[in-house]
Amino acid sequence: MAQAFVDSKIQPGKVVVFIKPTCPYCRKTQELLSQLPFKQGLLEFVDITAAGDTSEIQDYLQQLTGARTVPRVFIGQECIGGCTDLVNMHETGELLTRLKQIGALQ
Repeated sequence: MAQAFVDSKIQPGKVVVFIKPTCPYCRKTQELLSQLPFKQGLLEFVDITAAGDTSEIQDYLQQLTGARTVPRVFIGQECIGGCTDLVNMHETGELLTRLKQIGALQ
């Protein structure tokens, strides 16, 4: 179930971030991405604690991305890592380039 749940969220042309609401790195990631001009429906924050199988979801994220920590940020179908990776991409300009490439920005 965890695998189907995660796989259903990750889509080409969309940015999906798996989060826990109490995590400060997740909040920082949400703040950064929420400032960007995403097209309607192309930015999604998925609270992995809401489904009740948090640890299974994290186990699958580990299998899929090499890490079970949150946030896990997917640009299209590629995991770019977590908060630090996202901030680094933003500072170098790579984040905006990648978001434009997948057509996620207005």
